[in-house]
Amino acid sequence: MNALKRRAIYERLRDANPKPTTELEYDSPFQLLVSVMLSAQATDRSVNAATRKLYPIAGTPETIAALGVDGLGPFIRTIGLWNTKARNVIATCQALIDKHHSCVPRERAALEALPGVGRKTANVVLNTAFGEPTIAVDTHIFRVANRTGLAAGKTPLAVERALLKFTPDEFKQDAHHWLILHGRYVCKALKPDCPQCIIEDLCEYRKKTPVSAIRAPASPVTRHTGHRARHKAKARSRS
Repeated sequence: MNALKRRAIYERLRDANPKPTTELEYDSPFQLLVSVMLSAQATDRSVNAATRKLYPIAGTPETIAALGVDGLGPFIRTIGLWNTKARNVIATCQALIDKHHSCVPRERAALEALPGVGRKTANVVLNTAFGEPTIAVDTHIFRVANRTGLAAGKTPLAVERALLKFTPDEFKQDAHHWLILHGRYVCKALKPDCPQCIIEDLCEYRKKTPVSAIRAPASPVTRHTGHRARHKAKARSRS
């Protein structure tokens, strides 16, 4: 894919969604970190359902650490791999208290040194909480980048590096959110909604879904933006 196509893709995504953000609900960088840790192999919806009950009671490193694994477990039991995640969250809370004055570090190395925090989680926190132009490659972004030809790669790290290399600087801050939302609601794994895709003519995917394969028309919002409306999700201010 050439540079002009890439720019056109990002311009359309920006026009459709000028201020994209995560669908996870949070009030602080710490809560975002915990939510992202819980979201691995889980949906944002399931995480939000759990944290709406958790954060009003325990929303800081100290209060979650005080719950312990046994106390945290009941709040997140509906989330996949909750037992392992509970241990990691408690350990991370203790590390933040002991080493970072209960604050989420802004440095990648320090973030990735926290229990249960890998490169993808660090990228989300750096981008969403601290405004860094990082791109966290999850399954949706990996699929969209390879399908469209935007940034091909055999591994998430290869795709991340390609996206950082080929994405114009003006789009890097929001690229993560545009691509993940596009993959979640339009460029879906089993049956991409190509007829309603706002970048269909720029996409280099050869096996596009024909109109006849789409059972129901998209909503007016989806037709206009290419993404499902997100008004019900709480868009939190970045810290």
